[in-house]
Order: sequence, then structure tokens, then C-alpha cells
Amino acid sequence: MKELIKRSAAAALMIALGDYVLLKMGNPLGPILFSLGLLAVCYLELQLFTGKCGFLFESGLKIKDLGIMLGINLLAGYAAGLFFSFLDPEVVTAAAGKVASWSFSFAFFGKAVLCGVIMYVAVKVFKKGSPLGILFGIPLFIFCGFQHCIANVITLGVARTFDASLLLAVAGNFLGSLLVSWLTCGEKKA
Repeated sequence: MKELIKRSAAAALMIALGDYVLLKMGNPLGPILFSLGLLAVCYLELQLFTGKCGFLFESGLKIKDLGIMLGINLLAGYAAGLFFSFLDPEVVTAAAGKVASWSFSFAFFGKAVLCGVIMYVAVKVFKKGSPLGILFGIPLFIFCGFQHCIANVITLGVARTFDASLLLAVAGNFLGSLLVSWLTCGEKKA
């Protein structure tokens, strides 16, 4: 349990570094450099909800552990965002603008579902031995405006606020990851 908590907090920190770069640099470089966050999570074998939830039935991961992972990712991510908010007023302004564009809507939920699909594919490709899923997938979801719940909670921390759309991002990421896992991981024919 202690190891799960530590590795979940570390995963949030890696994604927080990527989100900080994104808020600081914007397009086009920010989304590309954000990839370092998920690369670090995968290479260091950390516990990121959005990188694990699609593998729930493939890996034997317990739903309780996934819940702990999510809770720690959210708490540590928000705390990292708060920390960043004291480093640079420029990122606070960028984060507040981003949060102002979010809505509790079907479109926002759909963008979270699509982010979940990309996250599952990115991690699955990594598990097959290539970082290309991450290097292309992360900029893709950012450029498309898809919603990643852990990155969003970090942005909320930087903006020093909360938005109910975070709940849609969590549910959408979970659903998108599980959906693509279910659609692509049937029995293999010989």
C-alpha cells in the first residue's frame, strides 16, 4: 500500500512537470515536451490512473488499488499545481484561462473519452516496446483539446480553483480506456 501511494504521488509529479511546461510554453512546443511526463511514468513504472485504468481487466489490477491511485494522483496533482502557482504568475493566468474554457457538458465528456482512448493506446504501444505511442499520442490529445483528468487537476491547482468538469474528465478517461481495451483485446486467432 505504501509503495502504491508513493508511486502514485510520483506519477502525479511527472505529469505536473509536463503540465507546467505546457502552461508556460503553449503551442506548439508545450504539447511535445509534455510527453516527457508520461515517458517518465512508464519508464519509472509509476502509478498513473489514466495509464492503468484501461488495463484493469488485462492486468489483474484491483479496483480498490485503482481507486487509491486515482485519489493520490488527484491530491498530489492538485498540490503540485498549487506549488507551481507560487513560482510564476504567468502560468496562473494561463491556467485560469484554460479552466474558464471548460464546461460540464457532453462535448467535454466526449473529449475525455477520446483522451482515454489515446492514453490506453500510448501505454499499450509502450508496453510492446516503443515510446512512439507516447511521443505522438500526448501531443495529439493536447492539440485536439481532449481532456486528461490528472493534467486537469494540476491545472486547477495552478489556477487555485475547482471545477466540476473534473468529474467528467475522470469518468471519460476511464470509459475511453476501458472501451478501447475491450474492443481490441479479444481472443487472438492463430
